[in-house]
Amino acid sequence: MDALFSELDNQTEKVVELQTKLTAIPALGPRNGGEGEKAKADFLLDHLKSMGIEDIREYNAPASDVPCGYRPNIVAVIPGKNTEKTLWIISHIDVVPPGDLGLWNSDPYTVQRDGDTLIGRGVEDNQQGMVSSILAAQALLDLKITPEINLGLIFVSDEETGSGFGLEYMVDEHEDIFRKDDLFLIPDSGEPSSEMVEIAEKSMFWLKVTVIGKQCHASTPAQGINTMYPSAELILRIKELEALFPAEDSIYNPPCSTFQPTMREANVANVNTIPGRDVFYVDSRVMPEYELDDVLASIKGFAAEVAEKYGVTIECEPAQWEQAAPATSADTEIVARTMASVRKIYNNNPRTVGVGGGTVAAILRRKGYPAVVWSTLNHAAHQPNEWSSIKSTINDAKVMADMLLTK
Repeated sequence: MDALFSELDNQTEKVVELQTKLTAIPALGPRNGGEGEKAKADFLLDHLKSMGIEDIREYNAPASDVPCGYRPNIVAVIPGKNTEKTLWIISHIDVVPPGDLGLWNSDPYTVQRDGDTLIGRGVEDNQQGMVSSILAAQALLDLKITPEINLGLIFVSDEETGSGFGLEYMVDEHEDIFRKDDLFLIPDSGEPSSEMVEIAEKSMFWLKVTVIGKQCHASTPAQGINTMYPSAELILRIKELEALFPAEDSIYNPPCSTFQPTMREANVANVNTIPGRDVFYVDSRVMPEYELDDVLASIKGFAAEVAEKYGVTIECEPAQWEQAAPATSADTEIVARTMASVRKIYNNNPRTVGVGGGTVAAILRRKGYPAVVWSTLNHAAHQPNEWSSIKSTINDAKVMADMLLTK
C-alpha cells in the first residue's frame, strides 16, 4: 500500500497533463449546443488502451441529433483476485457550456495552473473524479498490483441533460455487466472536507403555475382581472405545505421538505397595464416518505380556492418530476468501504448524508444497486473559472485504491 500511495504522490504532472487534454476537447450534448461527447470519448479510449487495460468496451447509445449518430459510453475493467465482484467508479464525459465568457479570466477550454489549482471548464465537473479513477488504475497496473476485487471504470455521456443516453441507457440496455453484489462509487459530489458520503436523496419537482385573468389599463382596473393578486396569495399559501408534510430526518440538510417559489416570467412590458397572465415557478424538495402526487394535489387544492376567490383560472404544470429512489443503506459494503478509506486517507470523520435530489446514483438505486456519491470538491461546478485541486485529485485516487485493496 505504501508503494502505491508513493506512486500516486508523484502524479502531479500527470494530473495536469490529463486535465489539460480533457479540457481542450469540449464535450457538450446537443441540448447544450454541442455535437456530443465522441471526440472526448475517442481520447479516453486511446488513453485507456495506452495504459495497458485489456478489457475495454464501448456501449454507444443511438442518437439522431449528433453527427456521429450515437452518444458514447465506455467501460474498462482491471481484474481482481475475486473476479465475481467489481468496484465500479462512474464519471461522466460531458460538461456544461462556459456561459458568459466575460466572467472568465481565461479561455474556458485552456487549463490554467496556479499552484495546486487547475482552472477550466470541466476540471471539477466531472474530470477530477475521472482523473482520480484513471490514476488509481494506472498505479495498479504500473506496480503490477492485483486488487482484491475488479476495478471497473465507466465513463458515461449525457449526465448534464438527463442521463437518458448515459448511465440510464447502460442500466436499462446493458444491465448484464453488473452483479447485485457489485459496489458503485460516483465521484461527482462532495465537499472540501471530504466528509460527505451521500447515500440518499429527497424527491424533487418543479412546478409551473400560470394564473389567467384579464388584461386592462391600470387606470380602469374594474375592466380587467389583475393576476398579480391571486399569484401573490397562492405564493403565500405554498408555505402551508411545510405543515402538511412535516417529516424530518437529520441525514438531510435542511432536515425537512422545502417548498420555494423561485422564477417569475415577465408579464407586461409597461407600468400602466394590469397583467392578465402571470407565471411563476415553485421548486419543491420533498422528504422521500411522501408521494409527489400528494404534494401536487395539495397545491392544486390551494389553487382552486384562490381561483374561485379572484375569478381567475390557475394551471399547475409539472416542469420536472423525480420521485426519490430508495436510499442506500448505511450498513452496505460500499458505504463501509468508502468511509473507512476516506477516514484513512484524510484522517477525518466522514458521515452519511442525504441531498436535495438530482444525482445519477438514483438510477442505480432504483434497480437495487447500493451506490455512494463521494469526492473532495470545492463547489466550483458550472461556475465561471471552474477549478479543481491537484492534491485532492491525487488523494481521492488513494481512497479509490485503498477501497480496492481492502480485504
